[in-house]
Amino acid sequence: MLIVGLTGSIGMGKSTTAAMFREAGIPVYDADAAVADLYEKGGAAVEPLEAAFPGVTRDGAVDREALRQRVLGDDEAMTRLNSIVHPLVGRDRVKFFEAAQAQAADMVVLDIPLLFETGGDANMDAVVVVSAPPEQQRERVLARPGMTPERLDAILARQMHDAEKRARAHFVVDTGRGIEAAREQVAEIISALRDPQRRPVRRQAPLEARGERGD
Repeated sequence: MLIVGLTGSIGMGKSTTAAMFREAGIPVYDADAAVADLYEKGGAAVEPLEAAFPGVTRDGAVDREALRQRVLGDDEAMTRLNSIVHPLVGRDRVKFFEAAQAQAADMVVLDIPLLFETGGDANMDAVVVVSAPPEQQRERVLARPGMTPERLDAILARQMHDAEKRARAHFVVDTGRGIEAAREQVAEIISALRDPQRRPVRRQAPLEARGERGD
């Protein structure tokens, strides 16, 4: 089973592209959605995060804005946050792999926003980067409720530059050309991945890095 990483900077159309892979019958794991579930009322991250950062929960769920304010600009706090959340996400990802294997899926897509920034690309058989012209990116993001140019710039400062992501990708989906063009690109990528003569050389990584151990 091929493990394909899907990534891209904010506002590039990654979620839309992930949906296209799902429409094509490819199982997709959404890391952001997994974290959101962990933060919901009754989620596995609620109690340990409240213990580590008192006051960041409300009505039994994690207040994401309060948590963001607690860790913003604090490397030690961010490390503590990641040490709590990452193992929980890892266990959830193992369940996803098990379900995909039960379905005899020939590939899965892991939708991970900070794939390159965290070094997770080394664990993928192939990486797909979603991209768009910078002016379209800013227009899309600034149209979101509560978004400001200053906040967008702060987010982009924490992300690898789009040009570098594209240079390191095996495949690029350009969403700036419209939905149908992007869908055609996704179909071509799936076709290439299923062709042993066209797919990228498999990257090897330790089993634990591939999520096999669940931690």
